[in-house]
Amino acid sequence: MLQGPHVLGHDKPLIRLSFTSCVVGTVSLPLLGLITCISISSVFHFQDSTDTHCKVTNYLPSISASISLSPECHIWRFCIGLHSAPRFLVAVAYFNFYKGRFSTRFLEWLLSCLNFMCAITENFGLLLLTYVSSNETYLVHKEGFVLFIASSVIHMVLTCRLWLVIKKYSLIPEDVKSFHWKIRCLILNIAFCCLAAYFYWKHNMYCEQGSYTFFALFEYCVVFSNMAFHLTAFWDFKSREMVVISPEEGKDF
Repeated sequence: MLQGPHVLGHDKPLIRLSFTSCVVGTVSLPLLGLITCISISSVFHFQDSTDTHCKVTNYLPSISASISLSPECHIWRFCIGLHSAPRFLVAVAYFNFYKGRFSTRFLEWLLSCLNFMCAITENFGLLLLTYVSSNETYLVHKEGFVLFIASSVIHMVLTCRLWLVIKKYSLIPEDVKSFHWKIRCLILNIAFCCLAAYFYWKHNMYCEQGSYTFFALFEYCVVFSNMAFHLTAFWDFKSREMVVISPEEGKDF
């Protein structure tokens, strides 16, 4: 249950956690997991994680290669599995937030519904590419990656569109700050996506030394900018709390 900072009647709170702590924890799990997997792959599985069909020298492992080896894949799956439930919860919290803000604006209400769908499919895409590695079923892993990236970009664009309206009528400084950081993260994310796609194409077409390394580098930047975008929820729900409650004993329903 997502609540503002008020007393919850006679219900007994079992867990009370600030929403900002939940957001930071949710983003930290994949961040630490990714850094750990890339580090282990670079130190202990460098040859396997940087080897491609071109057989040219590469200096960085791609994310797909890093999370496909052992024990990296188990670390990554643990982090993503643990963070996925809060991600769904945050998506629902945003949908309820938009529904309250745009109850009288049909276009924005419609965009908030589409935004919610994109948030859900983004998370499903991440789960798919996580639990089906490129070493197991490459086509399914690839489709999961495409679903994640496409849903992520559309979700960010729609979120910025909705927050453009919120900023216009809001007097809260955090709303303005959140909007500006969302725009920055969106622009960076799209730029990094384009650069990663370019170097991936260049590597496959010409097998040029260093192209795959730049692809991996910009792939990291795509994921980091996506995480930074989700971290802006820190300002959006700064005064909110997540509360798990237990009904009072003997209470009738």
